[in-house]
Amino acid sequence: MADGTAIEWTDATWNPVTGCSVTSPGCTNCYAMKLAGTRLRNVASRAGLTRPSKAGPVWTGEVRFNEAELLKPLRWRRPRKIFVCAHGDLFHENVPDEWIDRVFAVMALCPQHTFQVLTKRSARMASYCDRITSATGAGAIADMMGSLGGSSGAQADFLMRQAENSCLPNVWLGVSVEDQARADERIPYLLDTPAAVRFLSMEPLLGAVDLANIEYHPGFFINCLTGEDVDGTWPCVHKVNWVIVGGESGRAARIMHTDWARSLRDQCAAAGVAFFLKQLGEYAPRRGPHGMEMQRVGKKSAGRLLDNVEHSEFPE
Repeated sequence: MADGTAIEWTDATWNPVTGCSVTSPGCTNCYAMKLAGTRLRNVASRAGLTRPSKAGPVWTGEVRFNEAELLKPLRWRRPRKIFVCAHGDLFHENVPDEWIDRVFAVMALCPQHTFQVLTKRSARMASYCDRITSATGAGAIADMMGSLGGSSGAQADFLMRQAENSCLPNVWLGVSVEDQARADERIPYLLDTPAAVRFLSMEPLLGAVDLANIEYHPGFFINCLTGEDVDGTWPCVHKVNWVIVGGESGRAARIMHTDWARSLRDQCAAAGVAFFLKQLGEYAPRRGPHGMEMQRVGKKSAGRLLDNVEHSEFPE
């Protein structure tokens, strides 16, 4: 766990679960995977979670519960935004529900913090959150809260929220989206997941994405930023409240065209949704022999301005 982080949209990271597996193009240059196989390879929470390959360390699919990390948010009194499982995926297929229950129990006991949970397994997240609205699932987490020293009042408040098919007010749930295919696959599940805030992490952004035309159900398309039917004939459903966009960095970074980021900025502006541009990545538009073109200039030189404007919005 790190109290303080270079990630611009959060204040701290918390890794009760580490380890993952490659599941889509956005995983190719995963920074957590590289760290687990290099600088952190001898740290107990990372050792053995990757295997070597010609392209560098690759996740094995093994996941690990880090008992020493679990209770650390309880010791932090000053409110923080906390990125949960920055070096793994809480909803990975190999993570048992019991581990997730323990993580949710800690989050329920820390109302002073805002927890940001990000996954590529949006179907599993939706299924899990549906489970904990049942009496059995919610009861398991309430019991866990008690075993961690939580008061009966905190347990009762959690059970009441779950009975109302609501999630914890301090837990933001998000999915990673790197291209249109992943947007179409993951966002509908996110919309069906109860959350105080739903968000998208579109980093690395590998292609243009239209968030205003997502197939929510077969043949039924919505603007996921407004929750409205694209034909304007259906009432609003759940919507996305925050969009984070970023280009890839590092030696093998792929290009994020600024037009892709510009389109997402404009889509968010039109819908009144918070937009956060984390970084342009290794490439930025520069004048070349054929006009403006994306050139590799390095992450620091590329910066995080889009059309000379910094975008650092957070959801209400």
